[in-house]
Amino acid sequence: MTASTTRRTTAARSRIAAVGAIAVAGALILTGCGDQTDKASSTPSGAANNSSAPLFSKLPKKIQDAGVIKVGTDATYAPMEFTEGGKIVGVDPDIAAALSKQLGVQFKFESGTFDTLIGSMQTGRSDLVMSSLTDTKARQEGLDDKGAKTGAGVDFVDYFSASTGILVKKGNPQGIKTLDDLCGKTVAVQRGTTYEESAKTQAEKCKTDGKGELKVESFPTDAEAQTRVKAGGAAADLNDSPVAAYIAQTAGGGNDFEAIANPTDAGLFGIAVDKKNTELRDALKEALDAIIKDGTYKAALDKWNAGSGAVTEAKINAGS
Repeated sequence: MTASTTRRTTAARSRIAAVGAIAVAGALILTGCGDQTDKASSTPSGAANNSSAPLFSKLPKKIQDAGVIKVGTDATYAPMEFTEGGKIVGVDPDIAAALSKQLGVQFKFESGTFDTLIGSMQTGRSDLVMSSLTDTKARQEGLDDKGAKTGAGVDFVDYFSASTGILVKKGNPQGIKTLDDLCGKTVAVQRGTTYEESAKTQAEKCKTDGKGELKVESFPTDAEAQTRVKAGGAAADLNDSPVAAYIAQTAGGGNDFEAIANPTDAGLFGIAVDKKNTELRDALKEALDAIIKDGTYKAALDKWNAGSGAVTEAKINAGS
């Protein structure tokens, strides 16, 4: 997920669901930090093992031999990653397919619970996490939201920029324009995301400013948070800007929600890699630069109307 100034100090998040179920009747796909769920599904992206690919030799020997990079994701986060027809699709799988042509191995996506994804990677269940995961210093250093050390941390290869999206009911009946407008109201968020921490920080700000209590309700999936907003139980759902925009365009034929963007707090999504796996990290960075240069990266974003989040170069640990 993206990072606002309040979200940049936090530590966990990402996305399985049908497109038509993005808002209420289905599951969206988010990524986590531990064991995968029983409902996880695997979807390959890209071509089969190809040792003649431009950057195949840059990969760790273990991945060269396997011909596969195992990707942890939470496929409930359209348009970034979600399930359609039993297959994980979206921006991230399409970027992975482009990376695959440079690296000569497939990216095999397996969906699980967002807040378990990083931990699952660090125990060897996956090679990386690609799930709209915001690059923050806390995640890089393995810190929780209170600054306590909870793990080894991860390295990020940053590939997308997004800002906070505020999802409200169609017609915006409560007149929400900024996060400050949520004071005195209820906000729904997905548990374990940077937006949960952002909402809690905003709640403290509302209290300090004397603008009324902001109640934060956290749910296992973003689909449940959306349902709460649609039913009128919450004024808004906080999300990444491309995700909020996509939901507003598609849920209920575009009749259920509106999306409000806050472009001033843009943050970076990163592909998370174990800090010990520098060879894979550097190969991914080189592959990302290659697909940015040849245009296949931008094409993958434009397919999902997400071109506004394009970056111009690959960076490592550029998040704050």
